[in-house]
Amino acid sequence: MNTGPAGRAGWLLLALASTHLLAQSHEITFTATSANVKEPGSPVRIRLNRWSTDEERSPVLAALTPAADAAAAANATNTPGTPGRGAAGRGRGARGRGRGRGEAAAPQSPIAALTAAISRAPTVGYLWTTDVTGYSIKYAYHAPWPGGGERIVLATDRRLGAYSPGWKPAQGADASAKAAGEGTDYDFTLVEIRLDGKGSGEGKTSLTAKVVADGEAHTLALDNYAATPAILEHVTR
Repeated sequence: MNTGPAGRAGWLLLALASTHLLAQSHEITFTATSANVKEPGSPVRIRLNRWSTDEERSPVLAALTPAADAAAAANATNTPGTPGRGAAGRGRGARGRGRGRGEAAAPQSPIAALTAAISRAPTVGYLWTTDVTGYSIKYAYHAPWPGGGERIVLATDRRLGAYSPGWKPAQGADASAKAAGEGTDYDFTLVEIRLDGKGSGEGKTSLTAKVVADGEAHTLALDNYAATPAILEHVTR
């Protein structure tokens, strides 16, 4: 066995190659085609290096649910033995007089907070379309689905088709977005994919649906998934 410098270098190269192959074997890939958009039938490819951890997903989900945090704080304030809100209010008033007449900054909206949280999250994969550049995936969740299937939720830090008209929702899909009752013009894109037991299915996106929090599954989700038109068809893993 060669234990000289050349031999050690050879073993190092072999170890690095093995590590690279192991990393590749853990990659999760999906292919699909676009649907219900201006240019349907365009190829889509998704590659995940890994799923987001609970610690990475928690601040993203919390950004969309500030009401829950506020309720928890209110409950703590109203708990017997804690200082009353009157004293706190007087304290804030005194501080306010010290600062002058300037008003406090308006609180950030949940969607603005969510957008910022998604952009801060680590990149765990990429989504490629026919656009020149790919989309960084900042949020990746998965869970079992009935019938041996899988539910997958992804979020990119940019809106699909932000610089390309091909991803503009088709007329029928756009009507569904308006029927949601709230704007879906997000700076990011949420993709929810549901696969059957054979690893095939469809995907829907926040291009035509409102983004909500699924408290039971502890994940971001699309509102009224069943009534939302598919934007990704022939999804396979």
